[in-house]
Parts: sequence; structure tokens; C-alpha cells
Amino acid sequence: MYTIRTATVNDVETIIQIADQTWWVTYSPILEKEQISFMLNEIYSTDKISKQIETCAQTFILLSEAEEPVAFAAYSPREENADIYKLHKLYCLPKTQGKGYGKVLINEVIQRTTDVGKKVLELNVNRYNNAKAFYEKMGFAVAYEEDIAIGPYWMNDYVMRKEL
Repeated sequence: MYTIRTATVNDVETIIQIADQTWWVTYSPILEKEQISFMLNEIYSTDKISKQIETCAQTFILLSEAEEPVAFAAYSPREENADIYKLHKLYCLPKTQGKGYGKVLINEVIQRTTDVGKKVLELNVNRYNNAKAFYEKMGFAVAYEEDIAIGPYWMNDYVMRKEL
């Protein structure tokens, strides 16, 4: 049994803990540990996540299993094109992977996106991340490749889109 709710600033530390536990398992096979540490500190600082929630720059949703938060997603309209919504983050604790929570969260984001009348959902995924196959099963297709500098490192991504 699970529940989903919109996260608040009171959930920031929980979000950071889920990200930290998930990133090491997900990215250790494809990124150096220095890059993982740098990106976690850069993307998942308390200040950054708090500001994203407070300013509604991104909406975070938290999935709990038996009242324990185990997964989250974050989404928003794209800055340069508000007709496209972007799934910025989607992470499930390793102990819950395979339970369908990623699918549940994507479907929740899709529902919320269509509820506001938008018809395209987009995401970035590292070109070497096994999650690409999961996103394809969810109906996303590669639109183009993108390389994004984060400090001294690069995110080598596919941008994937799904028509809703």
C-alpha cells in the first residue's frame, strides 16, 4: 500500500536522503565517485531543494510505503516552453525498485500534466543509465542528445519525450 502527496519544505531532508541512497547505486557503474559527490552536493543541497519547493520552480511529489517515504519525483513547465512539462527527477529507494513505484510516479506526473492541459512530458536520462529502457516502456522516445556542463563535469543525456 502506498500514498502520494505533494512535498513541502518539511520534506527536503527526506528527499535528499532518498537521492543520496539512490544515486550511489544508480550512477556508480557509469560515473566516477567524485562526480557523483559533486552532483549530489550541487543538485541536492538543502538550500537548492528548499528554494525549488518554496518558489514552485519544481513540484515535488513523495511516495510513501506504509507511511515511510521511499520515492519522489519533481516536475515543472519548461522555462522556455510552458506547453512542455519536464520530469526533472525520479528516484526510488533501491530496496523498492521493481515494485512499480517509478511507473506510479510517472503516471501521477502525467495525470497532473494533462490536468493543466499540457500534452508533452519530457525528461533527461544519462545515455548509459539503464533507466532508458524503463522510460521507453513508459512510452517515451529519444528526441535528441544533450551534453550539459555541471561544474567541471558533463551530463551526457538523452532528452526523451512522450506525447500525452
